[in-house]
Amino acid sequence: MPYRSTIEFDSLTVPTGLLRDHRIKAGSWGLLRVTAGAVLYEAGETCSKRLTQGETWVIPPELVHHVALEPGARFLVEFYDHDPCA
Repeated sequence: MPYRSTIEFDSLTVPTGLLRDHRIKAGSWGLLRVTAGAVLYEAGETCSKRLTQGETWVIPPELVHHVALEPGARFLVEFYDHDPCA
């Protein structure tokens, strides 16, 4: 179970900090959950992934990353104290 979850964001409500490079604190894992449309997840030069409705992506602690939203996209992030896929 996540210990915390964001609200569902869209292009009007997404915090600008999520659109530029940021990281999850040490010891916390994020699970990006796309609820509508498509979201582009990017972690530097090493990873770029387009996620669509119903898809999720694990974000490890302290990895610098950001997201970009396509029109109509909605998503949320759940936070865990362990890898949510382990």
